[in-house]
Amino acid sequence: MFATLRRRLPSLATAAAAALLGTLLAVGGPSPADAAVPATIPLKLTNNSGRGDAVHVYVLGTSLTTGQLGWADASGTFHAWPAGGNPPVPAPDASIPGPAAGQSKTIRIPKLGGGRIYFSYGQKLVFKLATGGLVQPAVQNPSDPNRNILFNWSEFTLNDSGLWLNSTQVDMFSAPYAVGVQRADGSVASTGRLKSGGYNGVFAALRAQPGGWGGLIQTRSDGTVLRALSPTYGLETGALPANVLDDYINRVWQKYATTTLTVTPFADQPNTKYYGRVSGGVMNFTNSSGAVVTSFQKPDAGSVFGCHRLLDAPNDLVRGPISRTLCAGFNRSTLLINPSQPDTSSSGFYRDAVTNHYARIIHERMVDGKAYGFAFDDVGHHESLVHAGSPVQAYLTLDPLS
Repeated sequence: MFATLRRRLPSLATAAAAALLGTLLAVGGPSPADAAVPATIPLKLTNNSGRGDAVHVYVLGTSLTTGQLGWADASGTFHAWPAGGNPPVPAPDASIPGPAAGQSKTIRIPKLGGGRIYFSYGQKLVFKLATGGLVQPAVQNPSDPNRNILFNWSEFTLNDSGLWLNSTQVDMFSAPYAVGVQRADGSVASTGRLKSGGYNGVFAALRAQPGGWGGLIQTRSDGTVLRALSPTYGLETGALPANVLDDYINRVWQKYATTTLTVTPFADQPNTKYYGRVSGGVMNFTNSSGAVVTSFQKPDAGSVFGCHRLLDAPNDLVRGPISRTLCAGFNRSTLLINPSQPDTSSSGFYRDAVTNHYARIIHERMVDGKAYGFAFDDVGHHESLVHAGSPVQAYLTLDPLS
């Protein structure tokens, strides 16, 4: 069995740390049942956007052969980034011409860890190299050179165990696309497609949601809607008030001062349970023997939306799994209605008036209901991810902005 772990990239202000592309990590070794994964696989790009402007595509990631950060050209050949500078210097042009409207184009992608497939409309993206590595777009920063470019990205890992490919809205919701993979048996899995009218519907719903959620939307000076920032960046930019989740967080802390929260973090280990109670303002988790294994201070909205800081989730077997369960419960507002977590039935998600409305609105407008609206949206398998142990071909389809 393979697991995926989502991580939000740091902002432009931490340029050196932005070199870490590990937003999607595949964990586990190759299965003997899987055929050998070739060095590169085809990626079919289809432009159904209906837009006439040029499309520019980028394949970035970490070479699993050398461990270097770099990019791949259309043939799948990997190129390491050269040394950066302070201040950051322009990166080499890694763009690949994308397909015209109504057309398809097939390129190849190599084995990369923490890969990203960027695409932009009309203009090439601006990438720079700091001494610590690649500085990626961070449009929550008003001075970012990519602020007024319409673009988006998908995430993937391709290694000897297969392909993991997802659509993501963890950082922002923007130009729509779907991802897919053809497996060795000929079957095709796909996800990430919006319902008809879903793209404009997301922005309309955000504007209609009280509490400042419409402030997440960024437009160009000509009025073109470019994207909606995630709530994490909404807090950083002041678009959302800092206390946007306080009421719900306070109610959760009050409830579990007198009730036990039971967390069963591993679906395949039903006997591994942890028990949370709030005492002195701190939620302590004990194991079946009654020993305290980890504790959490009451989180703020930033910790909840970002699944970090006071809800940090290290890649271990105790705190990380408990934290990701708490993060999902807070974002989906299921912690008050179900003291046994994770709650994996979407019927109870986002029912509280105080919730992650950004994630709610996006999920509601997806054809299959799946999205990566926050970092641990994969709890309960509600993420927009496709996987194949023996991938034949990957797909990325640019969808209409309607």
